[in-house]
This record gives sequence, C-alpha cells and structure tokens, in this order.
Amino acid sequence: MTSKKELEKRQNEDTYKLLISKVNSRLEKIYLGGGEKRIAKQHDKGKLTARERIEHLIDEDSNFLEIGAFAGYDMYKEYGGCPAGGVVTGIGYVKGRQCMIVANDATVKAGAWFPITGKKNLRAQEIAIENRLPTIYLVDSAGVFLPMQDEIFPDKEHFGRMFRNNARMSAMGIPQIAAIMGSCVAGGAYLPIMSDEALIVEGTGSIFLAGPYLVKAAIGEDVDKETLGGAKTQSDISGVTDYKMPDDKTCLETIRDLVDKFGKFENAGFDRVEPKAPKESPEEILSIFPNDPAKPYETKDIIKRIVDESKFTEYKSGYGKTITCCYARIDGWAVGIVANNRKVIKTEKGEMQFGGVIYSDSADKASRFIMNCNQKKIPLVFLHDVTGFMVGTRSEHGGIIKDGAKMVSAVSNSTVPKFSIVMGNSYGAGNYAMCGKAYDPRLIVAWPTAKIAVMGGSQAAKVLTQIQVASKKAKGEAPSSEDEKALFEKIKSRYDEQTTPYYAAARLWVDAIINPLETRKVISMGIEAANNAPVEKFNVGVIQT
Repeated sequence: MTSKKELEKRQNEDTYKLLISKVNSRLEKIYLGGGEKRIAKQHDKGKLTARERIEHLIDEDSNFLEIGAFAGYDMYKEYGGCPAGGVVTGIGYVKGRQCMIVANDATVKAGAWFPITGKKNLRAQEIAIENRLPTIYLVDSAGVFLPMQDEIFPDKEHFGRMFRNNARMSAMGIPQIAAIMGSCVAGGAYLPIMSDEALIVEGTGSIFLAGPYLVKAAIGEDVDKETLGGAKTQSDISGVTDYKMPDDKTCLETIRDLVDKFGKFENAGFDRVEPKAPKESPEEILSIFPNDPAKPYETKDIIKRIVDESKFTEYKSGYGKTITCCYARIDGWAVGIVANNRKVIKTEKGEMQFGGVIYSDSADKASRFIMNCNQKKIPLVFLHDVTGFMVGTRSEHGGIIKDGAKMVSAVSNSTVPKFSIVMGNSYGAGNYAMCGKAYDPRLIVAWPTAKIAVMGGSQAAKVLTQIQVASKKAKGEAPSSEDEKALFEKIKSRYDEQTTPYYAAARLWVDAIINPLETRKVISMGIEAANNAPVEKFNVGVIQT
C-alpha cells in the first residue's frame, strides 16, 4: 500500500515534470525566432540564423548558458511579438575560453531593437563587465524599432548606453570582436567599430551611418548598398573593417582563431577541487519540492541534492533556523549557501516560527555568515523560498527592521560574486535580503515554481479589496458580499499572472527559467566566469548590532 508521503512525492514529481515540459515547449517556439518562413529566407540569402551562428562559433559539445531566452515573452503583441527580444545572448566556450556572445536575430523584425532588446543587450554587457568576459557581437540588425523609438533611443539605459559600454569595456581591457553578418545601420554602426576588431561578410554584410534611401532623401545621391557600405567598400576603401570574409562559416572560424590567441587575466582565486556528484540523486528534487507553495519541506534535502557528495558544514545550526547557512562545494567550487528553510520551526523557548519567513535571529545569522564568506573569499549562493520578514507587535518590538536592514546591508556590500536561485516564493523585502535582481547577483535564475512579487496574490488581493471596500463604505456605497468576492478574484487573478516566472523572465527580472537539475551547471559556469575578475576588498559599511 502506498503511503501518504510517497503519494505526495509522486504528485510533486508529476506536477514538476508538467511544469518543465511547459517551459521546454515554450522555449522550442522561442527558438524559431520569427518563424520557419523567415528562417528559410535567411538561408536563401546564404546566411545562418543567430542560433546557427552561435552553434558554429562555440566549441563542439560544450555548454551554452543562454541569458534571457524568455525576454519579451508575451509582450509587444500589437507588433506581432518579439521572441527572445530579437537577440540571442549567453556565455559560451570558444577555444576553451568563456565568452559573452550577443547575436542579433534577423528573423525577428530584421533584428530591430525593441525596448527589451536594449535591456537584454545591456544585461549581457553587464555580465561581461562584472566577469571580464571577452565579448563577441554577431551583428545583423536594422537598428532601432522606429514605432517605439521613444522607449529605446534617448534615456540613460537605452540604445546609446551600449556604445558607452563598448568604450568602457575597451578601457578595462576586455576584448571585443564584432562580425558584421547582415545590416548594420545608423547608430548601430558604432557598435562593431567601437569593438577591438571587426569582420564583415561579403554579399550580406553592410555598414553605414545612412542607408541608400536616406542618402537619396538627404543629399539626392543614388547609390546601392554594396557601393555605399558593403564588404569591399569598408575593407578595401575606407578601412573601417579589419577582415573581409566570404561567408558566415569562414567568419565564425576566423573569430575562433582570434580568440585562440587571447592572453589570460589574473583570476580571483576562488577555491576549486575535483568535482564530485551529489550522493543523493538530484532527480529527487522534483519529488521533494512541494506542488503547493504553502506546504513546508526540509530545505536541507534540496541542498543535499545540489552540493558535491551531498556534504555541507552548517553554520549556527541551532540558531535562526528559518534560514540555513552552510559551506559546501558545487562542481568542485567552494560556496557559501544562504537558503530559506520552509520547515515550521520550534524554538528553544517553545515558540513556533513559520517556515519561509525571516525572523530577527535568522537575519542576524545570515548577515554574519555573508560577512564571513566575504572575509574568506567564498562565492555566495542564495536559494529563495521566502514570503518576507516576520510582522506583528512582537517582531517590531524585537527590532525586526534593524535586523532586516543588517542583512540587506551585508548583501548590498558583499563583494564576492553572488548567485540567486529562485526556487519558490520570493516576496517583498525577503527578495531583497536574499539578493534579488536589485542587489547585483552575477546570475539570477528561476525554477518553474518561482513566484516574484511584493506579496502573494491572495495577500495582495485581501489588502487591496479591504482598501477599496473601506473607500466605498466611506462614500456610503457598501458593496455586497458577491461584489467583494468578485473584486477579490479580479485582483488576485491579475497578481497571480504577474508573479509567474514567465512574467519575471520576460522583463529580465531573472536571467533564465531553468530545470532544477541544471542548477549545479548554472552555478558552476557562473563561478568560473566570476573567477576572471579579482574581487574588491569587503567593506561592510554601517551595520547596527
């Protein structure tokens, strides 16, 4: 006879496999970019697609950690959508060297820049800057998407910021190579030429500040694209580009040859030993993690299935139990783990603490642990499943705001690389304290069960319903119980939609939605990238004790 616990595990696993299947199904559609017809047109021109170019560029059978595949998901419907934000970005291995790769997808509105395209490009450059990753741009873009130019062109974090970053990266000694494999026009022409070296493909690549139509309109000159800014013109006459390539594949092989000659940076010195697989099967994460976000579970059981040999050394194990802090190794790398404990806790005083809630003692413990990891130069991994900080009279009298501020300060001033895995809930100030996007994680990824918002849908709906009902009563318009229920459901529905991992990933609040079984790979590749950049000295600033 199947026990209740075993039945729950099977239900959890079935639910999770369905969620993973949904992620993969949506990714398959995203990977088609503008669709099969536009891919065929790209091939008819003798061009590879963005994803095909990346496949030819990176080492065979190596990992490619894609950043922002869900960018723009379910957005810009009035313009036909913008799969993956019209650009493919990620960390790939080229001649054994990790590189940031940015490839325009010309099947999506000719590779034009939507607002989310700009945000995604800047995120790719941010990762490259933080980790001193050589950057390769595979350019094939029509430039700014004109119907939305006011949302992509003029502001600080818009189109122009990318060229500013080109210059800053060059000054930092971060190698940048650009391949002009299609259109490269107007302001976008600066990106490849502000890179260290530029290649151009004959017949398909072109680069100019103004195309033939604008030249005709501006000065009345009739000129074709090739004469104006094709490969021969820009390589043999103007000298703007450095290498003239006969086709896409030769261009990509030449980039590989160039990367092969790069020198090495001084590294950060993060400790790594021979990797060892977890003794507890990672596959069991799918059955352990509950399908109900309110159900408790033992977070240490998740940690055992992520870390090498399922071994970890717990810090202050008997204190502040709603957060688990421990030292371990992931794929050989030494890490410090800060994880929300979703198990209901009974304190030494006989009081009950809710799992997934940060109490004063938990915040104090986590703060001290974060400082210790900085002192020892150990990268930090945050495992989110948090509903926020504890509220109420007792917590306020106990100084929860002070202790919460202490933890937020420690996270903010931490200089070792931080990696955030949003497993389940990530609500309110709990998101901040656990190194949400605003706190500069080197990478932040979500499991399909992730929920990110100021609070849960039911909580938010209750609060907002109470406010609106009180407002109506003050005006002498007391709503019926049916009206209250309808209002609650309307608000909850909107909130529930906005807390999904897809909503977050579409807006780049997280870098990716991953299968939990990829967690070790993501963290390992992230630390390998971070090891390229020495860390600054940790200065804690003002933290009240």
